[in-house]
Amino acid sequence: MKRFTVCCFSSRIQKSRNQNPDKKLRETMEISRKDNEENNNNKATSIIGSDQTNVIVNHDFSLGMHSWHPNCCEAYVVTAESNVSHSVLDPSKCGSYVVVTNRKETWQGLEQDITSRVETSCLYKVSATVAVSGTVQGLVDVMATLKLENQESPTDYQFIAKTCVFKEKWVRLEGMFSLPNLPEKVVFYLEGPSPGIDLLIQSVTIHRESEPELEREENVTAEDENIVVNPNFEDGLNNWSGRSCKIVLHDSMADGKIVPEYGKVFASATERTQNWNGIQQDITGKVQRKRVYEATAVVRIYGNNVTNATIQATLWVQNPNQRDQYIGISGVQATDKEWIQFKGKFLLNGSASRVVIYLEGPPPGTDILVNSLTVKHAEQTPPSPPPLIENPAFGVNILTNSQLSDDTTNGWFPLGNCTLSVAQGSPRILPPMARDSLGAHEPLSGRYILATNRTQTWMGPAQVITDKLKLFLTYQVSVWVKVGSGINSPQNVNVALGIDSQWVNGGQVEINDDRWHEIGGSFRIEKIPSKALVYVQGPSSGIDLMVAGLQIFPVDRFTRIKHLKRRCDKIRKRDVILKFSGVDSSKLSGAMVRVRQIRNSFPVGTCISRSNIDNEDFVDFFLKNFNWAVFANELKWYWTEPEQGKLNYQDADDMLNLCSSNNIETRGHCIFWEVQATVQQWIQNMNQTDLNNVVQNRLTDLLNRYKGKFKHYDVNNEMLHGSFYQDKLGKDIRVNMFKTAHQLDPSATLFVNDYHVEDGCDPKSCPEKYMELILDLQEKGGPVGGIGIQGHIDSPVGPIVCSALDKLGILGLPIWFTEMDVSSVNEHIRADDLEVMMWEAFGHPAVEEGDVNEAGKRLLAVKKNWLSHANGHVDQDGAFPFRGYNGNYAVEVITTSSQKVLKTFVVETGDLAQVINVDLQGNWFSTVACPLVAGLQPCLGLGV
Repeated sequence: MKRFTVCCFSSRIQKSRNQNPDKKLRETMEISRKDNEENNNNKATSIIGSDQTNVIVNHDFSLGMHSWHPNCCEAYVVTAESNVSHSVLDPSKCGSYVVVTNRKETWQGLEQDITSRVETSCLYKVSATVAVSGTVQGLVDVMATLKLENQESPTDYQFIAKTCVFKEKWVRLEGMFSLPNLPEKVVFYLEGPSPGIDLLIQSVTIHRESEPELEREENVTAEDENIVVNPNFEDGLNNWSGRSCKIVLHDSMADGKIVPEYGKVFASATERTQNWNGIQQDITGKVQRKRVYEATAVVRIYGNNVTNATIQATLWVQNPNQRDQYIGISGVQATDKEWIQFKGKFLLNGSASRVVIYLEGPPPGTDILVNSLTVKHAEQTPPSPPPLIENPAFGVNILTNSQLSDDTTNGWFPLGNCTLSVAQGSPRILPPMARDSLGAHEPLSGRYILATNRTQTWMGPAQVITDKLKLFLTYQVSVWVKVGSGINSPQNVNVALGIDSQWVNGGQVEINDDRWHEIGGSFRIEKIPSKALVYVQGPSSGIDLMVAGLQIFPVDRFTRIKHLKRRCDKIRKRDVILKFSGVDSSKLSGAMVRVRQIRNSFPVGTCISRSNIDNEDFVDFFLKNFNWAVFANELKWYWTEPEQGKLNYQDADDMLNLCSSNNIETRGHCIFWEVQATVQQWIQNMNQTDLNNVVQNRLTDLLNRYKGKFKHYDVNNEMLHGSFYQDKLGKDIRVNMFKTAHQLDPSATLFVNDYHVEDGCDPKSCPEKYMELILDLQEKGGPVGGIGIQGHIDSPVGPIVCSALDKLGILGLPIWFTEMDVSSVNEHIRADDLEVMMWEAFGHPAVEEGDVNEAGKRLLAVKKNWLSHANGHVDQDGAFPFRGYNGNYAVEVITTSSQKVLKTFVVETGDLAQVINVDLQGNWFSTVACPLVAGLQPCLGLGV
């Protein structure tokens, strides 16, 4: 094994790219290379080998270090014959590679002079297979760079590409470059890992694309863009294959009842024995990372007596390290009656050695029929403008005769053949959630609509509101409801909206007594309807329905945010007194003080996936803006053990490694998932004994493997919406899951987690039902430590969310929004929704977390508002009081003698003023809480 050392004294030694290297040092560098370079130039043509298009000479190091030079470091080639194994990367398995070692600077790496083999105005594609070894924690960067040298001007550097690399995992680094002008010397090199980390390189290629990038893109036609070959099966089944099933070409099926929607033929994926069987095409090399593509398919189903089923478009990606990833593109509910088109977008975050697109989903035995499947570069959607809403009339009820004036039902009509009449005796005050939104309001009339002779659950009072709705306004729904006597089971009552053919939920409640109940809900419409009506429905047929004071009014969410900011000032801020010492008092009094909050202690996290962390842009944004993370799927049982005994923790390990190495806390989501549709088929098929054993094994394997690494666990996800394990193993299984999890990892806080808790639209998961579940677990000894609210939001209204938080806050457990997302088609409305939810979370004392285009910008803006700053002067007592949010701070003090001192401190949660003693000559030495001194306002503690 030969070891090469070449020291290239360039401007990078001074960490600057804008200075020429010293002339003598340049001469030393050139002399040290002279003999090697002459030999290389003489042999270059013969060494390039069979790949005449590759700019790089000796691209796979089959000729040792020929034409390559380590830059101020050392390098050697590892081959199967060298009897040298570099850690776990065995050359007999992965082939020869170079180890670049003894690196003292990040820019030190491996380089090659490519001056004679590149031209101006051409687009070149770079592809390198790289890894790192040594003392590596988490992800490290590897970059491809060009050094452009001209004798009469400073050396310039052109960035090509960057990728994130784990220890001893081969990763593909890909990028493009072009040279508008050709300098005297062009050197390609790889660099990037921190000093002391070895850079491993398996191969490097640089190929010239057919045309310059801009010209090529201008000449692309829609047909050229299609990545799928033979998308309409005009060339039979060429380029298509079955994914562990058979594919057949048809011009018709079912005695001519099924014919193509487009063209003359279609294909079927038949003899399917698994849900994932289907039709596929290999598109390797045709898709680029970090570019958005759109897939479009025309499909239907046939056979096995199945009339409708979900068809899913999926991408199978195999990374250079042989890891498989599956990216869901889109899905549609297909039928056996007609063809249906669906679209979806996807993006490759990391490099891929193989990419296959396929259709899957229906039950085994059901054929997937495909008329066409295309994949094209997605058109860049222009940002949606903020909607223009004229005269929103916030707080004004859009319904006619809500108070039932003159004892008539004018403006209302019966939906169905029920009978409507007016009666007396309903509440005269607004329901609480409406009162929180509207403030002081005239009392209700005490009259209500009585719906009798109901023969269907959907029958009740209705009103047409087509001309009264405005696009993109968020409407709050409020009503008192009651059901008649004779009920023997809980009754759901619902305020519903019929928007053309779409049913929209305006709020629901479950009733099991003869009292009046509040329904609070919300909705928003985003396209103009041809007909819209509101109606109240729900109790079983034959049961009377009573409706009082129904109101639908648009809410002013910015007024609500102003209110929440004032509330946050009370519950999230604290009075602080900085007491300075260590400097002569004559120099201290009047000294200038600047306090800046560095970080708020309120945790804000985001959901990440394994594919995300291959995208260096995502990783950069994630690390800069979040301090918590939850994994999308990679810790779920169906991901870690899709087949019995075949465990996959590598994805979760990689993600946890990234988070822990960057001081980001993580939530373990989830140990179990109670909804049957999410449970692997091999688990569903088990008998009780075997199922109990694998449940215990799951707990033991997961909790022991990650003991102390996840701060939270969602133990059994969505228990209000599913009961698979409880039905199979009995009621005690839920509390036993919590007990066992706590025994295995006492440091983790154990959460319940569910959805539709905060929006008033699902009686299954109303706050009261959630509280019953939690109290039942606790009474049986289950160590429930936190309440998870998923927060999948469509049209959030502050008082409705706050009402749910108030109820849950009674339990005294921390509340976390665990999966918060927003869904409007307009990014400005999404931003509004996100801002509302973040302030609702920050403004409620029981909430400890808010999880998360224009919406992203709004997130950063809200977080910025959660930082406190203060400027002023030290008073005559050597103190500086201010009021700030909990978190980390820096203070700069400039004394009257112009001495400048910078210190850091932490404002902790508490009701009393926090006094922090600051020694300007040494370190902070104490912090205490005390009653407020004169001149400071009291902090009102609203914690539960």
